[in-house]
Amino acid sequence: MKAIRIKAWQNMPCYKKPGSFQLRETYPLPPYSSVIGMVHCACGFQSYVDMQVSVQGNHYSVVNEQFTAYEFGPGTKYEEGRHNVKISYKGVEYGITRGMGNAELLTDVELLLHIRPTDERYLETCFNGLLYPKQYPALGRWEDILRIDEVEMVELKEGEVDELPYDAYIPVQSGLGESMSGTIYRLNKKYSIDVATGLRVWDEQIEVRHVPKGEMMGFGESVLVDIWEFNSYPVFFA
Repeated sequence: MKAIRIKAWQNMPCYKKPGSFQLRETYPLPPYSSVIGMVHCACGFQSYVDMQVSVQGNHYSVVNEQFTAYEFGPGTKYEEGRHNVKISYKGVEYGITRGMGNAELLTDVELLLHIRPTDERYLETCFNGLLYPKQYPALGRWEDILRIDEVEMVELKEGEVDELPYDAYIPVQSGLGESMSGTIYRLNKKYSIDVATGLRVWDEQIEVRHVPKGEMMGFGESVLVDIWEFNSYPVFFA
């Protein structure tokens, strides 16, 4: 089975958890939807290309940062005393509230990603798109630039790994990692656009266990493995 291995680094990204507003909390690793979106931007895809993704990585620490927050709702008319920013669109004045917010940021993030398009005809296209992206790659916020250090076409085989070399998202449905410790998340993967509202509707969510680096794999548990030089990387596709 062929796949694309990506090794990358980020300075201080935020992979925002949906529903966190007072403090924009971050996931410990980027969710599948963010990785898939990054690949689509890099390759210049104009329609959705289905793919499997494995996400692993490490970070050094977590810090908080202040940012300028803008809050508004669809069709919110401007009200003096309530809004401190006014914009005009097609002759109508809309109100925005500007203030300060706080966000969690991960520092010195090292990522190990594996990508495998469901249709293998897209494999070369994704590989070339990640080598020569059509626009700068980012993961998390638009400003969270992704420094891609390595893109390799690799062959995955069934094998065993003693322990995890990186923190990893392991899909609960796979049955792997049941004996390991880790927080369970429900991560977004695929969405469609609601024609009536123009809003995203999440069509596919994956329940995963975030397992920390160094956890021992179950004895005799067979997984997909990417063998490179003296390293063996387990791969957990979702």
